[in-house]
Amino acid sequence: MSSIPRTKIALIGAGQIGGVLAQLISERGLGDVVLVDIMGDVARGKALDIAEGALVTRSTINIEGTEDYSRIQGAHIVIVTAGLPRKPGMSRDDLIGVNAKIIVSAGTNIKKYAPDAVVIVVSNPMDTMTTLMQHVTQFPKHRVVGQGGVLDSSRFATFLSWELGVAVEDIHSMVFGGHGDTMVPLVDYATVQGVPAMVLLTQKYNGDKSKAQEVMDAIVKRTAGAGGEVVGLLKTGSAFYSPAVSALTMAESILRDQKRVLPCCVMCETEYNAGGHYTGVVAVLGHGGVESILEIPLSKKESELLKVSIDACKDNIQALKTLGFM
Repeated sequence: MSSIPRTKIALIGAGQIGGVLAQLISERGLGDVVLVDIMGDVARGKALDIAEGALVTRSTINIEGTEDYSRIQGAHIVIVTAGLPRKPGMSRDDLIGVNAKIIVSAGTNIKKYAPDAVVIVVSNPMDTMTTLMQHVTQFPKHRVVGQGGVLDSSRFATFLSWELGVAVEDIHSMVFGGHGDTMVPLVDYATVQGVPAMVLLTQKYNGDKSKAQEVMDAIVKRTAGAGGEVVGLLKTGSAFYSPAVSALTMAESILRDQKRVLPCCVMCETEYNAGGHYTGVVAVLGHGGVESILEIPLSKKESELLKVSIDACKDNIQALKTLGFM
């Protein structure tokens, strides 16, 4: 009697994000985990630590740590978090050169050992590294997707909930564009159970629309700089829990064919006039990866800001070409 194959999830990078992902996957029983890192003992140590808590968490998954990429063979999904984290004063774009080398290595091994997997890229600068991953693997565009929009939208919702004094789960928000300073929080689509956030902000400030706009502008600015704010506070690392749970949300939608509509970094051809570039928009994630891209109406200003964001990614891609990575 043959056994039913178990879902296999490969995590490339056993740093803070990779470790939290392994823990969350174990607790949720989403699939068996292979945690890969060039520092094999770090990967083995984290895997062992998580495995030793299985009785308490009632986890039945298998988890291993290794430096051997061949162990990812048969993975259904690969989440790439490997790369140098930001330090205070650094932008995500400052990481291009060093992290590109890591992505080339990871992509080459993913193509060799997990040619049928869906790849989720978390490494920064995320839009640029997602583009490079698709270039290296030559996977179809629907099987290479970047995590950024889920995290940025969650940050936007968090700040709105604090300002409005409402439960964050009742806020619906979307952030488009690159995962960086040029991201585009969509203010007109930010709602609280269907009520526009700007309406509630205006009510809070006794009908003062200019004050409400001032507050919203500050929230938008804080959202764009949220990652840097965490880096500045930690001083020795960057955000890890919120990126991990955001990537897991995407992975779960794909593995369980949930068809969630999520903001994420996908290859857009004619959509949003992106011209065949990766950028953050809303997409349906289901079995096999990106099932469709939802093209929603944007204001003239939002369209202009999205173009700025796409152009910034184009500049990074040109930098990769200059450095010989593409």
